[in-house]
Amino acid sequence: MSRWRPPSPTSTAIITREGFERLKAELDHLWHTLRPEVVKALAAAAAEGDRSENAEYTYRKKQLGEIDRRVRYLSKRIPSLKVAEGAPADREVVFFGASIELENVSSGDSLRYRIVGPDETDAKLGWISIDSPLARAALKKRLDDEFEAELPGGPTRFVIVAVDY
Repeated sequence: MSRWRPPSPTSTAIITREGFERLKAELDHLWHTLRPEVVKALAAAAAEGDRSENAEYTYRKKQLGEIDRRVRYLSKRIPSLKVAEGAPADREVVFFGASIELENVSSGDSLRYRIVGPDETDAKLGWISIDSPLARAALKKRLDDEFEAELPGGPTRFVIVAVDY
């Protein structure tokens, strides 16, 4: 018998215009370009004969399953997303889509992040999800406000140094 686990919290269904267009382009590429190529290669591998020892056939079946899984996810996710357009009236308050510069109070380190939807996070670019603990703590704070975020390393205090949209 397995242990019961509560369902994971659903991610916020909000996205920037650029992220929305990127997801639509990915879906289009998968469905109209990549999937037909894989199906063609799968058919060619299946025609070679014995499928039990055909590594190419096994690989293409797995690849097709991954493509179909991603297409199914994107087909359900894209219609449920709400695109956030424009910047707020008060540009000194942190809202969705803001690029913020923070200073760690204890170490003095300066960090720069952009608050985006969960479907477009990218750690290399400094794009964090609106569902992350740091973004949740920073939301609705003003320029020069100090706040505390509950991070994996423990509670950390930050000061908002800059807010851009």
